[in-house]
Amino acid sequence: MPHTYEFRQVDVFATGPLTGNPVAVVHDADDLDDAQMAAFARWTNLSETTFLLRPTTPDADYRLRIWTPGGELPFAGHPTLGTAHAWLEAGGVPRSAEQVVQECGVGLVTVRRDTDASGDRLAFAAPPLRRSGPVAPEDLAQLARGLRVSVADIEDAAWVDNGPGWVAARLRDAAAVLAVEPDLAAFGGLKIGVVGTYAPGESDAAVEVRAFVPDIGVAEDPVTGSLNAGLGQWLAGGLLPASYVASQGTALGRRGRVLVRRDAAGEVWVGGAAVTTIAGTVTL
Repeated sequence: MPHTYEFRQVDVFATGPLTGNPVAVVHDADDLDDAQMAAFARWTNLSETTFLLRPTTPDADYRLRIWTPGGELPFAGHPTLGTAHAWLEAGGVPRSAEQVVQECGVGLVTVRRDTDASGDRLAFAAPPLRRSGPVAPEDLAQLARGLRVSVADIEDAAWVDNGPGWVAARLRDAAAVLAVEPDLAAFGGLKIGVVGTYAPGESDAAVEVRAFVPDIGVAEDPVTGSLNAGLGQWLAGGLLPASYVASQGTALGRRGRVLVRRDAAGEVWVGGAAVTTIAGTVTL
C-alpha cells in the first residue's frame, strides 16, 4: 500500500535561484526498503536522493541513506548539507545547539553553522579519507585517457576518496579544467575530480572544479561536496590557502560556490548555501 511522505528538494551550494546542485529529501522514510529507495532515486534522476531515518546510535540526530540513479553511496557532501537543512526546516531539534550529527555509511558526520559566512549556511566536517596518496602510473594513464588530456597535462594527481571513490587531477589552470571534454567510456569505473587555479582577480573563486561519475549514472555532477572535501584535505593550507572558495558547475550553466576551510586543528570544513526550492509530499 503506497504511503505519503514529507518531501523537500533543496538547492545546495547555490549563489542564486537554481544555480547549485539539487538534492531530493524524503522525510521519515524508515518503512521504505532498498528497492523503493533505488526506484525513487532513479525516478528523480538527480545526482543524489536522500532518505531520513531514525538513528541507530544515541550520538546522532538522524540517520541518512544516500542514493544515486546507479546505487547507494556511503557519503556525499551536498546531500549532507541539503538534508541537514531540510531536517532543521521540518522542525528537527539537534541534541546540541551548535551542531547536527548525521549518521551515514561512513559513520558520524558533524554539520554546523558556518561561522565564516551568513547564518543560513551550513558546513560539514570532511570525513577521513579512505584512500589517499599518489596515483599509480596505470591509473594515471587511464585518468588522462578519460579526460582526453596527456599525462604531461596533469600537474599532479592524488586519491581523495572519502567514500564515493574520488581520484583527483590538478590541471594547469581553471581554463584547462573548463576545456575538458571527457571520454566517459574510457573511465573504467574511475570517479574523477579535476581542479585548476584562477589567476588573482580573474574570479571570485580560487579554483574551478569539475566532477565526473558516469558509472553511477551521473556524467558530470554540478557541485560536489565530497570531492571538494577531499580536495581541501589534499590542497588547503598547501598549494591553496587554508580558506578558499571553489567554483563548480560553470560548464553546466550553474554557479556553485563551495567554501573550504582548514581550521587551526587541521580539520577541513566544507560549507555553502542550502535553500529549499520544492516542499510538499510524495507518495511511494
